[in-house]
Amino acid sequence: QVQLVESGGGLVQAGGSLRLSCSASERTFSSYGMGWFRQAPGKEREFVAAINWSGSKTYYPDSVKGRFTISRDNAKNTVYLQMNGLKPEDTAVYYCAAGSVETRTNKYDYWGQGTQVTVSS
Repeated sequence: QVQLVESGGGLVQAGGSLRLSCSASERTFSSYGMGWFRQAPGKEREFVAAINWSGSKTYYPDSVKGRFTISRDNAKNTVYLQMNGLKPEDTAVYYCAAGSVETRTNKYDYWGQGTQVTVSS
């Protein structure tokens, strides 16, 4: 059982930056593909970023490409989401997820509890 804990959310003005972190409890963290998703009130959960086990492959939807960067530090069992150029429409609860393979879908085995990101205009 992998436990994931997100941190780094908060309130930021439009155009600002935040870095989210997701720490994993599992010693075999380096074998998991990781993803970030978000869910705004009244909307479905949305794919934000994914990274393979080694960090050599990353994936983004067009809505965040060029603004968000996913990375990982396997020595620290942590995955990051650097968010630059934030927009009010980025406001959501952000979740990290772990699975045997990184994917743009929500088919991950483990999920964190989420961290709130609010972008003011």
